[in-house]
Amino acid sequence: MSLNLTGTPTDVGTGGDTLTTDLNTQFQAADMVWVGTAAALVWIMVPGIGLLYSGLSRKKHALSLLWASIMAVGVVSFQWFWWGYSLVFSHSTRGNGFIGTLQFFGFKDVLGAPSSVTSVPDILFALFQGMFAMVTGILMVGGACERARLFPMMVFLFLWITIVYCPIACWTWNAEGWLAHLGALDYAGGGPVHICSGHGALIYALILGKRNDPVAKSGMPKYKPHSVTSVVLGTVFLWFGWFGFNGGSAGNATIRAWYSNVNTNLAASCAALSWMFIDYFRFGRKWTTVGLCSGAIAGLVGITPAAGFVPVWASVIIGIVTGIGCNFAVDLKNLLHIDDGLDVYALHGVGGAIGSVLTGIFAADYVNDSAGSEAAAIAGGWINHNYKQVGYQLAAICSTVAWTCTVTAALLLIMDRIPFLRLRLRADEEELGTDGAQIGEFTYEEHEMYIPEPIRSHQSAQVPNPTNIDDKIQTDDAPSSSDHTGHPTEKVVV
Repeated sequence: MSLNLTGTPTDVGTGGDTLTTDLNTQFQAADMVWVGTAAALVWIMVPGIGLLYSGLSRKKHALSLLWASIMAVGVVSFQWFWWGYSLVFSHSTRGNGFIGTLQFFGFKDVLGAPSSVTSVPDILFALFQGMFAMVTGILMVGGACERARLFPMMVFLFLWITIVYCPIACWTWNAEGWLAHLGALDYAGGGPVHICSGHGALIYALILGKRNDPVAKSGMPKYKPHSVTSVVLGTVFLWFGWFGFNGGSAGNATIRAWYSNVNTNLAASCAALSWMFIDYFRFGRKWTTVGLCSGAIAGLVGITPAAGFVPVWASVIIGIVTGIGCNFAVDLKNLLHIDDGLDVYALHGVGGAIGSVLTGIFAADYVNDSAGSEAAAIAGGWINHNYKQVGYQLAAICSTVAWTCTVTAALLLIMDRIPFLRLRLRADEEELGTDGAQIGEFTYEEHEMYIPEPIRSHQSAQVPNPTNIDDKIQTDDAPSSSDHTGHPTEKVVV
């Protein structure tokens, strides 16, 4: 029996009655196929971040970071369904573009009406943008590396995505957002994803305090990455997924999507080489793998706000400048005395800000217009003699940093005063490791470390035969190792 689809799609509610109306006719099938594929590519970035973080950590904490990546998928997916998508991309906003309404609460009416990006329907755009929220969430929890209790982390993540990420994403990407009206440019998330997650991680690390370190009584601890192979594999997942992250942000399958992917790959490559060469001359004359991977991620972060706006040649500059800037920004944790062990702030907070400023300089109207009839006109940046664009970019950076730091700090300080939401592991639990204390499973099963049930916060953690566990201190005559930056360390804890 054939359907009698004679109705006309609308741009309100669900977009029409599917029993009488073909809602697909108002969209290009190629656009929907590409954005859907890009959403799947972005999803793979979340476990990629888990692999990266796990590889950079010590063995006794490695599983907890893989756990965190899958946890982030679950928590943020539910939050996005519950009210996250509505708070960001409802078709009307409150507070002059500050936050969305609950129009789409529980995905009510999320179906075939044109979304904030009119080339795709709400249901597809909700899928795609939900992946961005997941990536932001798992990046942010990296600030809690090796010392956070996991249940409070879950509660915090749900609340943080709601009251920190959602308003910033609404400002930037909702057609009625105040930063969008101001004229700030952010192609794929320099502000809402990277600046937001980087500064959120910095505050999380600050509130939790420095990790207990038997070697470095003063200064920031430096630990040996337990698996450089996992670091490489995580970087591969991220680089691969970033083609969906940036390419899909065009919202269509036009030339602009593929142009942004060329920019993405080139910027990452130039940043990887820049970081590696800097480390070679600064530290030990070694071509470090971790440094190469860190540089690639810095370049991917830097090009994110710019990918669909800047000429290809500008991506080389953005990659080099971001690679150099993030490399030196790693040293900021020593100046700030904040134990950001995975360098989330240096790579994402600083890298996102650098990329946003350079977007204001190199944004070109002709690159944006490569989307053809689906393009929304922009005035460009300095190369189009639109010199005030950098001012708009700085306004976006400052507002994002101020909101993220203030609200994140307030949320964490309030939670930490609620007994069952205490943020940090006790000293004995931290010594045992997050995997043993909170999960009861291990990345590498060792009979000495097997614990039938997780150690509870009120119990004393007793570790048999401590000389055999993976947290022993390396002797002075053991070879030097590297932290996340690829920088050699004098003494390391495995």
